[in-house]
Amino acid sequence: MIDVHIHVTPPNLPAAGPLAPLLHESPAQIAAVLRREMRHAGIRTACAIGCWSAGHPDDPLGISASLAVAAQTPGLRVIGVADPTCTDASHLHKVEQILASGTVVALKLYLGYLHFEPSHPHYRPYYELAARYKLPVFMHTGDTFSPKAKLKYAHPLGVDEVAVDHPDVQFVLCHVGNPWMLDAAEVIYKNLNVWADLSGLLIGDERDFADEAMQEQIAELATRLVKAIRYSERPNRFLYGSDWPLAPMLAYRSVLQRILPSTWHELIFEENARRLFRFP
Repeated sequence: MIDVHIHVTPPNLPAAGPLAPLLHESPAQIAAVLRREMRHAGIRTACAIGCWSAGHPDDPLGISASLAVAAQTPGLRVIGVADPTCTDASHLHKVEQILASGTVVALKLYLGYLHFEPSHPHYRPYYELAARYKLPVFMHTGDTFSPKAKLKYAHPLGVDEVAVDHPDVQFVLCHVGNPWMLDAAEVIYKNLNVWADLSGLLIGDERDFADEAMQEQIAELATRLVKAIRYSERPNRFLYGSDWPLAPMLAYRSVLQRILPSTWHELIFEENARRLFRFP
């Protein structure tokens, strides 16, 4: 199985917090917990998203902390964060060097958390680089973890414009645009270069996932998610992601296996991600 959306470092976003206390620990401690989680959940490959505004000119995509964990975690790959506040030639040159080296498998845009719409000119150089190096672009869509975020920038319909203008880029709607899942499904239905990941749709620890209140949420999620995927007519464009450590890997995987039709499992849990990332 492939988990396309996890975190091994605090995202460093305005008012978003660290996501979990574990992410303040050393790379060795994080890696030890992550290896155990991946083993228990049957995850062979996972993609960790870097942090925004790392504060070091030699780390333009905010990936150094994630790479430190990846060095101790077999199967862990890294996604760099595109910073729309940095578009000078020097910054973009360093970004391109990283992309050319194959260090990252995708770019991530933190829509909503950063007050730039997907079509903002400051994102265009990143789209052009993604097209040049055949890397997908993940975009936060839907609800946010920050009161400082602006939801109008995180609505999935905003991705339609850039999907049309940049047909050589594969765009991924993180969280299926939750709660705007049907809107996200329409963008996927219309644009062959748009995908979605299923991360972050339920949040909590093992006790939360066993709680009766969570079972009600799961039932409601099942209805909305399956409806959205069927509306899109493209189950081959959806990717499994857990948003760990916001949810335990095994518990989250088990829920999605339960609510998704078995005919979609091979596609969503592995095959689609292999195609998107061109993993062997």
